[in-house]
This record gives sequence, C-alpha cells and structure tokens, in this order.
Amino acid sequence: MVSRYDSLSRAELAVLVPELLLCGHLIDRSGMAHTIAAFGREGMTAVAIEEWQLASPVYTRRMRQALNISGDGVDTVFKGMQLEIGAPPQFMDFRYTVIDHDHGEFRLDHCGALADVEPMGEEYVVAMCHHIEDPTFDATALATNPHIQVRPIHRPPRVPADRHPVCAWTVTIDPANTPPEPPRNAEIVAKSRAAQVELAPIERDGPGLHDYSGPLLSDIRFEDFSRGALVRIAEEVCLQQHLLTLGFRVALAERGDADTALDIARKQFTGIAGLTAERLRAALDLGDDAAALAKVLRLHPAWNPMAYVDIEVSVESVAGAQTVELRLRRDCDAVVDGSWPALIAPDHLAPIDAMARAVDPRFHTTLREVDERSLCVEIALAPEPFREAPEVAITRFSTGANFTFADRGTPLPLTVL
Repeated sequence: MVSRYDSLSRAELAVLVPELLLCGHLIDRSGMAHTIAAFGREGMTAVAIEEWQLASPVYTRRMRQALNISGDGVDTVFKGMQLEIGAPPQFMDFRYTVIDHDHGEFRLDHCGALADVEPMGEEYVVAMCHHIEDPTFDATALATNPHIQVRPIHRPPRVPADRHPVCAWTVTIDPANTPPEPPRNAEIVAKSRAAQVELAPIERDGPGLHDYSGPLLSDIRFEDFSRGALVRIAEEVCLQQHLLTLGFRVALAERGDADTALDIARKQFTGIAGLTAERLRAALDLGDDAAALAKVLRLHPAWNPMAYVDIEVSVESVAGAQTVELRLRRDCDAVVDGSWPALIAPDHLAPIDAMARAVDPRFHTTLREVDERSLCVEIALAPEPFREAPEVAITRFSTGANFTFADRGTPLPLTVL
C-alpha cells in the first residue's frame, strides 16, 4: 500500500475528497482568530495574503500535473480552482463562464467565507473581499499563465445587503500584462519537501475518469472519477493543507517573535484538527470506539499523504480495554518542513486530543515514549468526558462546521460562448 487512502472504496473516496477540500478552507477560520488577537485586523490581513500567495501557486501546479490538466487559458485556471482548498465545492459556489481562451468570468452564488465574515463588520469584509482576494486570486491564476489578471466586476460589501451573486470577476489574459514580482518568501514554500514530494501515479484501471483532461465542467462530481484518481486527489488536497500551513508559519514569523508564532500555529492546528476529525467521522459514518478513532487518525490530512508523513496507528487491548497507539517518525518530511506534525511535542499533544475527542469526548492522550527518532502516544478512554478545546470551539464559529453537501446531478461541459 502506497497510500493510507487505499483502504477506502471508490464511493467512500468520493465522499472524503470534498470534505478534505472544505476542511482545508476552514484552516483559516482556526488560525485567523488567534492571528487577529496577536496582530490586529491589519496584521491578520497581511498574514492571510502571504500564506495564500506562497501556497496556492505551488499546489495549483501540482494538481495540474497530477490530473493531466494542460493548457494556459482561462478554462485551465478554472479547472485548478475547482480542485483547491481556496474554493471548496458548494461552500464557495463558484460559477464559471468561458468566453474564449483569453477571457472568462466567474461569480459566487454562495460564499461561505462571506457568511462567516459579514457578522464581523464591514472592515473585515473589505479586508477579505478587497485586500486579500486581489493579490491571492492573481497568485493562483498566475500559476497557469503569467499574463493573467483577475479583476472585480462587483464585490462586497453588498448593496443591497442580500445582493446575489455575492461577487463577480473577470479573468483576462493579455501579453501586455506585466507579471508581478513573486513574493519575497516564495522559495521557502516552493522548495519545501511538501512541494517536491513525489506521489504514486494514478492507477489507470477500473471505471471512472482517470484525469481531468476533458472539457471544463460546471461542477466537479467526484463520484465520476476513478478510484485511483480519487486517491491521488485526496493526497494532493492534504498536501495543499500542509503547504498552506507552511505559508502561514512563514507569514507569522515575519510579524512576531518565535514564541508567539509557534503558539498561534499550535492553536491553529488544534482547532482545525478537531473539526476535521469530526467531519471525517460523520461523513464516513464511523462509530465512537478505538477502531473508529484509528481510522480517523489514518485518514486525517494532518497525517497524510504517507509519502510525506510517517506515522503508525494501531489498536491494542489492555485488560479488556482498547487503546490506540500513534507513533510519529520525527525525521519524516513533514517534521523537517515544520508542518503540522512538527508542532507535536511531549508537552504539546492538544491537536491529537482534539482529533480523538471528535470521536469520543472521553479520549485522552498520554506520552508513551520519545527520542530523537520518534514520538509515541497512547489514546485511551477516561472516566468522564472532557470539555471541548477552546481552539475547536473558535473554529466551529464558521458556517462550514455544519455545512452539508448536496447532490447537484450531472455536471455540464462549459464551452466557449
């Protein structure tokens, strides 16, 4: 087995992938609350811009290569957007129009991010929909064509307050457009092990689409992909989350002392770790015992893909009670990069507790052993349930916490008008 997702059926993978995309998007709901507390609204805005600018070009190129998405036109840009954590399906309801190779538009019929931010006031809406979106939309598109520009037709603050679509944008390719200079820290993420890790090629057998080389579709329906393609997509989406985390840590280091940056990164990890585990458990209809916890841990994006994060998860029986052991190799690529697994330490096990308590609130993590090569923890049931971690409660503020995906039927190809 070269992937932990090999244990899942095609149908299970089709359910898992949109969950991974949504949870990747919610990383910021976990991290930005603590960033605001440390650096204020303007500091949060600067961190958000930098993390997405550093991560999105890298993961866009990776997904294009993995799914044989060729070309350099607006339709290629839109395909990439459909498969990234910045635009999880339905929660960020992008609708695309292709005019020709060099011209297109998109609108958002629903924006979960806006639903989260509007209650915070107009200043936060402007920060997200103006200051953050302008450079980050361009950063994603520039990974496909260096002469592309994404510009607003209209965007929030909404006038009237219930205006739909909530925003609309043009996408234009013009050789006269001068590409912007890459961000100063771009190479830190671009040269990370997450950016360079090689994953197994898609097994091109069995039913379903093995890539996305065909026409741009109005929606991605993941059950139309083959099992092999879904395994690779799931692993790439996990890497997107790690790359965004690396960008987040770089941006934090630019603005705060080392202790503050590390504390915020750990709080971000704890919050999204718990909410992601909760959604994975519900999506796959798992129970609340040790076997269910072991499965959630093996599938959690913090510990994937296998080629990047080296862990072992096992279920043990001791005196009639079942416990879960998780062993993390401390020399694996994710730890070397400084991504989520690097934030685990003997006195910092809160993210694992958050994952475990999403399965049963009585689970508790204790250290078994640690040395230079590995860290091993045991997760067992305590007599009484624990209160939810405040970091998870903060992340639950997002409307994405309880978001439900709908069956939209057969997607249609989007052809040139």
